[in-house]
Amino acid sequence: MIVCCGEALIDMLPRTSKEGAAVYQPLNGGSIFNTAIALGRLGIITGFFSGLSTDFFGESLVAGLKASNVDLKYTKIWDRPSTLAFVKLDNGQARYSFFDENSASRMLTTKDLPKLAADVNALHFGSISLIPEPGGSTLEALMVREAETRVICLDPNIRASFIKDRRGYLERINRLIAMCDILKISDEDITWITGKTDLTAAAKKWLNAGAKVVVVTRGENGVEAFTKGLSFKQPSINVKVVDTVGAGDTFTAGFLASLQKAGKLNKAAVSYLDETSLRNAVAYAARAAAVTVSRAGANPPWLHELQT
Repeated sequence: MIVCCGEALIDMLPRTSKEGAAVYQPLNGGSIFNTAIALGRLGIITGFFSGLSTDFFGESLVAGLKASNVDLKYTKIWDRPSTLAFVKLDNGQARYSFFDENSASRMLTTKDLPKLAADVNALHFGSISLIPEPGGSTLEALMVREAETRVICLDPNIRASFIKDRRGYLERINRLIAMCDILKISDEDITWITGKTDLTAAAKKWLNAGAKVVVVTRGENGVEAFTKGLSFKQPSINVKVVDTVGAGDTFTAGFLASLQKAGKLNKAAVSYLDETSLRNAVAYAARAAAVTVSRAGANPPWLHELQT
């Protein structure tokens, strides 16, 4: 089982009513939520660790996870509000404004950490759930506890408007990168973190810090993948883009799903990942993400959509 650890929220997406008025449509979302449902839809046994609200937004998130075959035994459902993320699209690129005070996912503490069963072989972390307290520290504590025995995947998926303490956040991200096995990161996130555009230098730095695989997504410019022993570039898939909401999250799910199906999602295999397995994982991830960007909102593909 892969357990996705972090936020589930409601994306308030801009729409136009029949009368021509600007309105917002509430849709299930959140980077970690999106990765979880994408994994579930791709036929991977998937769990979800976070806090979900008992409000009607929380009910929608619970229903969405269940509909995509995600196991909720590690999820805490309690009487706190759901996080809302209002989205603005500029040329298909999403910008966010978050409402997260005292939310169900943010307010988890270490006493809420689950005891994971032996069948959990990998954990995925990332995005805004790593920023606010106490939730950010809670997730970091979970990674510290599990990093020696389970594969750790990290996608910073930075939302700069949500980060009030840049220095503190970067210190946390560097600690997490040193513990992770798989770092999936965008070229934009690399620039934000390092202040530079040199993807190779950043990847080498993080591989030396402890990461075993670094995969850099570059939108229409494709993907670059790195281990200590190899690196390669893969071009993007030509597809008509509706919007990019959930694209990176789906890519992460596709990458993990490919490794899981190949029997490579374990500490030993990821530490010495062969080129064929890495190329296959990148290609599968790119195919999955291409489906997501071809339709509105975060709507990852089902397994049968990638088998045609």
